[in-house]
Amino acid sequence: MSKIKVAELFYSIQGEGRYMGVPSVFLRTFGCNFTCGGFGMKKGEISTERDVIAEKADEIKQYKDLPLVSTGCDSYASWDVRFKHLSPVLSTEAIGKAIKEMLPHKKWVDEHLVITGGEPLLGWQRAYPDLLREGSMFGLKELTFETNGTQPLTEEFHWFLFGWFTRSGIDRERLTFSVSPKLSVSGEKREEAIKPEVIKQYQAVGHTYLKFVIASEEDCNEALEVIDIYRQGGFTGPVYLMPVGGVELIYSMNNKNVALLAMKHGLRYSDRLQVPLFKNEWGT
Repeated sequence: MSKIKVAELFYSIQGEGRYMGVPSVFLRTFGCNFTCGGFGMKKGEISTERDVIAEKADEIKQYKDLPLVSTGCDSYASWDVRFKHLSPVLSTEAIGKAIKEMLPHKKWVDEHLVITGGEPLLGWQRAYPDLLREGSMFGLKELTFETNGTQPLTEEFHWFLFGWFTRSGIDRERLTFSVSPKLSVSGEKREEAIKPEVIKQYQAVGHTYLKFVIASEEDCNEALEVIDIYRQGGFTGPVYLMPVGGVELIYSMNNKNVALLAMKHGLRYSDRLQVPLFKNEWGT
């Protein structure tokens, strides 16, 4: 039995990408290799909102007490060590039991499992085989990893996924890698964020798509450059554009413009349903 540091575990609908609108269980793991402090900021500037919140981090007892941020990473507490006390370390057995209790029928029917972060493909890869072998996972047919696309699969996990889907009799197209490569709008460096060889590895295992968070035509043009880099590296999957905005005010300023840019360039548009429906509250 393995253990995972769990930032959040909740039941909602998928708000983004391929499974938008599908009832889903979200397992958010703790830890990330990026901070994405540039979202919502002027180019070259980094958000300090989470730093202000962190000044009183020891007074916060649960995720739902955390303020939302309008700039920077909207899931900041899932990787910032100043908030690590909010994320318990749970056994895969305990996680599996908790998931089963969340399901409307106490078993998998039409729900899918989303493993997100932070960055879920960091060291937690070693724990996922134990989680997916849990009896509570019987009947699961659709699994998504939401990743920034920089972490290669370990050889052990790579072959586990092949075997797990074969033994379960499930089409590997139902294993999804939802990849959000970080453009300069995030504040991350291209040489660290764009890894075509990693995306090609995901693509060999399951359905893989790219999802770019943008706010302007300048961001879109950069995304087009990066898409070409991925295409040259062998990526053949679909591409989505998605608006910046962890709070409704910022989101509503961007969503129509991003949809028009997606249409202009023949790309897919992804909404962020958790923003207009749930105000992007923690646990949604």
